[in-house]
Amino acid sequence: MRTTLTIDDDVAFGLKKVQEQAPEKSFKEVVNDILRQGLGNSAPTRKKKKFKVTAYPLGLRNDIDFSNIEEALDIIEGPNRR
Repeated sequence: MRTTLTIDDDVAFGLKKVQEQAPEKSFKEVVNDILRQGLGNSAPTRKKKKFKVTAYPLGLRNDIDFSNIEEALDIIEGPNRR
């Protein structure tokens, strides 16, 4: 099938990088391979590494009510903060 397709610049850049890694393939072959991968018609892709967020205590003061930000900033930074 032949069609005209507008590819975003970032996608085209990524396709060109893939083509540089396999110079024996034409751009058409690279695009078709990537589309097949996206459709799930090829070998499974690498598993992504899990992203883990580490939480740290902020050390918030118990004597400050943070529901009123202006008042909290006045207490923490002083009245001349502005």
